[in-house]
Amino acid sequence: MPKYWLISDRNNGGTGTGRNVAGLTYFVSDGGPLNDIGNWQKVTPTQFRTLLAAAADAFPALPQGENENQSHVTLLVHGFNVSFDHSTKFYEDLSGRLFSGPDSLGLCILYDWPSLGTVVGYEPDRASARACAGDLTDILSELFDWLIKKQQDAIKSAGDPQKSCKAKVSVIAHSMGNYVLQKAMAAAWTRKNQPLLVSLINQLLMVAADVDNDLFDTGAPDNDDGSAVANLTYRITALYSGRDAVLGASAGLKHFGTRRLGRSGLANRPPLVTTLPATDNVWDVDCSSFFPPNVSGPDIHGAYFVTDGTIEFMRQVLRGIDRGVLEAAGLTKGKAWPA
Repeated sequence: MPKYWLISDRNNGGTGTGRNVAGLTYFVSDGGPLNDIGNWQKVTPTQFRTLLAAAADAFPALPQGENENQSHVTLLVHGFNVSFDHSTKFYEDLSGRLFSGPDSLGLCILYDWPSLGTVVGYEPDRASARACAGDLTDILSELFDWLIKKQQDAIKSAGDPQKSCKAKVSVIAHSMGNYVLQKAMAAAWTRKNQPLLVSLINQLLMVAADVDNDLFDTGAPDNDDGSAVANLTYRITALYSGRDAVLGASAGLKHFGTRRLGRSGLANRPPLVTTLPATDNVWDVDCSSFFPPNVSGPDIHGAYFVTDGTIEFMRQVLRGIDRGVLEAAGLTKGKAWPA
């Protein structure tokens, strides 16, 4: 089975700086360096789906009590102003940290979208994100259909673990990639008739998210999007740091009076709701203490993915370890910087 997986929204054969108006392209690879397109094999959408289903079916079938050891199919959505060269290097490095070796969490798929702006180029970036969100909606919708089918197969086979889904579906989104995901999940939720009690995503990690920090609060400008994300996800974990200078610059250019989730954390804990039940599957973690004083404010924006403490925290979140256990074990706090 392939080791690396790529769904590209880029033009110019998957390496361009603009969106591919002809649609998504699919690639697999057995080895890097992944920033060389020659090391990727282009496949058809059908071939990609077949290979992915086979890879997921090859995961070990575990009894229900070992849910935390279940393998993942994880979608990685990168952030703003990222080239093909940068996104594939980022993906290869993170795959080596979380999705390889004896402690591998499963497999990871890079969704590579062409951000056209910068953190201060608000309108170009958001326009590009909205354009690509429709393509990501198609990916999420196919994953949703696949999961529903696996659930039905499990029911028909009286819970036979060999016939049920052996993989969790998770997402790691960074920076502006969270805005792409936000819009895509809102569209997918509508497309699937706003299903309740059906989780598309098991664990969602919103890392340094460049979205409104009141996203999940009733009455907020983007709350309809937030409701969709919360309803389609079992647990949402937002990783943030007030030391993130990139999002400090971004905050003044977005909704007036609304801070960035990746810089300030949730506006309210738990998010405000006017009807019950409350949104209790969303939480945030201040990761500032993981980063040493010599890590600059701009560098903190991406430091989550190269810092041992945050990598280990992400690993345990993806495994599904309870938040209370994570806090009690000290995994939500670092020792590199004073609180």
